[in-house]
Amino acid sequence: METIFTDAFVLNTKGFGDTIDITEKVTKATEKSGIKNGLVTVFCPGSTGTITTIEYESGVIKDLQVIVEKIVPSNVPYEHDKRWGDGNGYSHVRAKPS
Repeated sequence: METIFTDAFVLNTKGFGDTIDITEKVTKATEKSGIKNGLVTVFCPGSTGTITTIEYESGVIKDLQVIVEKIVPSNVPYEHDKRWGDGNGYSHVRAKPS
């Protein structure tokens, strides 16, 4: 017999590479489920958000922000911006590699 448990939480970010440690929230949801063995799926429904398993340490967080800015710069034109005019094309591209 399969047991499925669903839970949700909301996060507010500051944007532009803001990184939030969700370990405690995921752990609490897992404990609340009462399931002892299984898999946890974490899903971000936003089109400009992403989930990573990077170590949550200030130096590595800063390193990630720096390298992502080099790989997907925020100050160049994107086709998304031409179509929608919202100036966040880079955010959509950055969310893709997750």
